Amino acid sequence: MAEVTITIGGRPHTLACRAGEEQHLLNLGKRLDAEWATANRAAGGLDSERAMLFLALIMADSLDEAERRPPGEGAGEATLMRVADKLEKLAGALEQNPAGA
Repeated sequence: MAEVTITIGGRPHTLACRAGEEQHLLNLGKRLDAEWATANRAAGGLDSERAMLFLALIMADSLDEAERRPPGEGAGEATLMRVADKLEKLAGALEQNPAGA
């Protein structure tokens, strides 16, 4: 099992992953970090747990929009299911290790 550290909102989070998935998790972390400022503003900048909730909602909204697109206008359903599965795994990993310790 490999480990990778992603940084979201300036806070490091170390996650375990299968060997070979490190770069993929780093890329997902970059996507999450890119939305952090918006999520943090929505949370009032007071609570990182609440900001993570808003971040999850932002990403879920993006996924929902992608699912609503007519066929041929973006990712297929199988791709979306893989993305949703990976987001759920990432969320689970973050819940198990919220402080990045």
